[in-house]
Amino acid sequence: MSTYCDHAPGHPFHGPYHDHEYGFPVRDDDRLFERLILEINQAGLSWLTVLKKREAFSAAFDDFSVARVAAYDDTQRARLLADAGIIRNRRKVDAAIHNANVVLALQESHGSFAAWLDAHHPRTLDEWVRLFKRTFRFTGPEIVNEFLMSTGYLPGAHREDCPTQQRVRAQQPPWLDTE
Repeated sequence: MSTYCDHAPGHPFHGPYHDHEYGFPVRDDDRLFERLILEINQAGLSWLTVLKKREAFSAAFDDFSVARVAAYDDTQRARLLADAGIIRNRRKVDAAIHNANVVLALQESHGSFAAWLDAHHPRTLDEWVRLFKRTFRFTGPEIVNEFLMSTGYLPGAHREDCPTQQRVRAQQPPWLDTE
């Protein structure tokens, strides 16, 4: 069976993501928020579509600044829904704005989005999905799985024999050991 580790290397979009981001631990709240928004927007589409639109998403969502997106009003929502550079799905746009406000609340209660994730680690995928569904909008099993794998909270981003897996493991904080 073909895996991401088989077809991503050398690809102009998948390659850099696979080799330098996918599975590596993410600690910055705006980068975690970016991954969540990108995963939500991938639902029903290919990851390649999202990667090709990533720069447009970054521009549209103020470089994924949690504080800025949380402050978006109806004018900003309308701007996003009219932006042909991104995926113009009302439920996904509404989820991004709502989830930015949730992340602000998590920052208030836990110090950061990363600290909230850390406080709930380790969990099984089913436990994570239940937690995310209670906490965020538009977070089904596949979105939660990919978000957590892509940010280093769940194992499985790379095959054991993938050269990138060794670099991921070297950057994994010991307190977040997923083995």
